[in-house]
Amino acid sequence: MESFENLGLSERTLKALKLKGYEEPTPIQVKTIPAVLAEKKDIVGQAQTGTGKTAAFGLPIIELLHENSKTVQALVLTPTRELAIQVAEEINSLKGDKRLSIIPIYGGQSIDLQFRSLKKGIDVVVGTPGRILDHLKRRTLKLDKISCLVLDEADEMLNMGFLEDVTEIIESTGHDKRTMLFSATMPHEIIQIAKKYMGEYTLLKVTKGQLTVSQTDQIYFEVSEADKFEVLCRIIDIEEEFYGLVFCRTKIDVDTVANRLIERGYDADALHGDLSQKMREKILNKFKKNLLNILVATDVAARGIDVLNLTHVINYALPQDPESYVHRIGRTGRAGKEGNAITFITPQEYRKLQFIQRGAKTDIRKAKLPKVKDIIKTKKLRIKTDLEDIVKARPRSEYLEMSRELLEIDKPEDILAALLQYSFQDELDEKSYAEIEDTAVDTKGKTRLFVTQGKQDGLTRKKLADFVKDKCSIKSEKIGDIQILDRFSFITLPFNEAAAVLAYFKKRKRGSEPFITKAKKGRKWS
Repeated sequence: MESFENLGLSERTLKALKLKGYEEPTPIQVKTIPAVLAEKKDIVGQAQTGTGKTAAFGLPIIELLHENSKTVQALVLTPTRELAIQVAEEINSLKGDKRLSIIPIYGGQSIDLQFRSLKKGIDVVVGTPGRILDHLKRRTLKLDKISCLVLDEADEMLNMGFLEDVTEIIESTGHDKRTMLFSATMPHEIIQIAKKYMGEYTLLKVTKGQLTVSQTDQIYFEVSEADKFEVLCRIIDIEEEFYGLVFCRTKIDVDTVANRLIERGYDADALHGDLSQKMREKILNKFKKNLLNILVATDVAARGIDVLNLTHVINYALPQDPESYVHRIGRTGRAGKEGNAITFITPQEYRKLQFIQRGAKTDIRKAKLPKVKDIIKTKKLRIKTDLEDIVKARPRSEYLEMSRELLEIDKPEDILAALLQYSFQDELDEKSYAEIEDTAVDTKGKTRLFVTQGKQDGLTRKKLADFVKDKCSIKSEKIGDIQILDRFSFITLPFNEAAAVLAYFKKRKRGSEPFITKAKKGRKWS
């Protein structure tokens, strides 16, 4: 088993990884980190979204950059604002106590606010091509002295029409830098950018095996990060018999979730890499004997767990890749029994979920969260069934005597109601369940539209947004990333809204107004 200690990272960085609860590097991290730290060559990495690419390039960047430089030392280009924010947050969380400043720069955020941040001195800028180019043209960002350039998800930038922007950005950087290019696929255009703009490079590729998915009902719930625990409790409570594994990303998350479950009275425990072998075996033995019905674990710690009658596997956090997903859910639905695999995703993770579905060649359907009234109804039926079983088995004599004494006080139905209230008041109270925020995402995804006008035609972001809102009745919050280039532009919309815009333009002829069509695959790198 590979470990971060073997990759050439400093004790300072290893300490930060331990605090985050990271246990084992992913394949792309194993290949990339030593190559960046030990060699001087550029890197071309072929790896999918969700395989740990950010840490693969983020950790070496943290290792190699100087503290308090007051100039931009590294630039990471990403195709979307969501990914820019995600990457910036991840690098920030990995830097530990090293004094490095990392910020995301993207369209839709105040450019003046970004300018003020840059003026203070930033070490790592993570940004989208359009906004980075804006700053370059305003001369509020200088890249001629950067020591590292990362092109993240290069094929996505290709598909989204960012080729001209990216080329211009690369040409604004100095020659004395390391370049790392990551792409899920390697089309001709990506190879061309590597040949033209990179020096001698090492090609790192993470190969994928054939995946098979067990016969398990696979669903996902859309939830905010803050509501995941409440959703988990609802799922456990609505099931007649819950016996399952709950997967978290880090050891810290495992301990947090397990402790919160125990505090609420669930029979749960935690399993992760910090436990001794003796303690691990003790917990597993209790789980196999059904003395625990919930085991919260990391992927590494769950290796070797082989329990035939699990009812559920819950992905409290999305796995790194399709292989991990298949490996997780393969633990339920065995021995001819039906199993359930439930995945929690935040709105920002829908794209990653799509990648896992494609890679695992499976269908993960969206489901609605259990309603509190349905959970209470289920609990009442369960209590009724349990009481009927006790009556059939004949209650012990001391309880029969107490029952006769109580029946002398009041009516039988009132006495029984009082006993139910005394025993199950908290359990059957709807107020004991916290409200869960509606975080619905557009499950049909988004598409990028091509606009036939640009800056030379006087088109601005505001003009294009107002035009789409007024002509096509599209709400402001549905309008995504807008890129205004010299001769043409791009606008991102959810599929349904994009279809409405395209339908509008099919009815009219090209004229003085901008004409919008579906964006085709970007032009070749030149």
